[in-house]
Amino acid sequence: MAAGVGWLGLAWRPFGLSLPQALSTARGPIAGKRGWLLRLHSPEGLVGWGEAAPLDGQLAPLAAAIAGLGPQCSRPQLEGALAAGTLPPSLSFALGAALAELDGLPQGRWLPPPPSARLLPAGPAALERLALTRGELPVFKWKVAVHPDGLERSVLEQLLQLLPPDGRLRLDANGGWQPATAWAWAERLAGEPRLEWLEQPLGSADLAGLEALATRVPVALDESLQQQPWLRQSWSGWQVRRPSQEGDPRPLLAALEQGAPRLMLSTAFETGIGRRWLHHLAALQAQGPTPVAQGLASGWQPQGALAALDPARVWQAAEGGGVR
Repeated sequence: MAAGVGWLGLAWRPFGLSLPQALSTARGPIAGKRGWLLRLHSPEGLVGWGEAAPLDGQLAPLAAAIAGLGPQCSRPQLEGALAAGTLPPSLSFALGAALAELDGLPQGRWLPPPPSARLLPAGPAALERLALTRGELPVFKWKVAVHPDGLERSVLEQLLQLLPPDGRLRLDANGGWQPATAWAWAERLAGEPRLEWLEQPLGSADLAGLEALATRVPVALDESLQQQPWLRQSWSGWQVRRPSQEGDPRPLLAALEQGAPRLMLSTAFETGIGRRWLHHLAALQAQGPTPVAQGLASGWQPQGALAALDPARVWQAAEGGGVR
């Protein structure tokens, strides 16, 4: 049953977390995250939970937007703020997730996570990690554009030798390649049946370059979707969707429930509150028309009470806002 139209209480609690190991990317290392948890409560006693934590670490705009909301808002006010599209995306995720939960979504239950691709570390360390994961789902994601290109090209050849015939490899440049480098990789991998896609091989603004590359090898967009959200409606290839970073999750929930194709769900290293949504949406994708291994980065996720799937436990763990 939908929540009433009275005032909704907004309680926020800061948190900080560390990853078990830092992840090297073309945009720099990711070692942890900071943000705020939301406890939204209605006059009827219903509670919804949210998480606002930008992966880029830009906390000042988020803090100002949270302060602007105040401790109480009406439902129409919150829905209007979300519809206006002026809030930081991670804050829109927190509010939309909490409002959805007040309304009994997602359909009163949370689906468990589906199988995930294995996230390999950047550089030569990927070789040892791949060798240790034999017997598991043979889908791997490797961060590139981190080390010198010649070294990474050498590691690629060794990875292809180790990768089983039924294996799949995703290469994630995080927009860090120049066009000449991206095309050199594309020419090497064109026709390689085990290449699943190049993920964001060029900068987010180079749409023409990305479209051209997509005529040679499969290309999945990630950062481009964050910077130019309209591409979510027009890009016909694979889309890497990070729910906690792209705004109100309810439209994505509806799209996946209706069987939207070629959407792959990926983590932004959430607390347990955000991870419930990631797991549920990823499970819906796996049940849809284009099932694929999800990007849940098992082995790299935060641990401890902040990672619990019980929102109340996560809320309690965040008391004091320290890194846990």
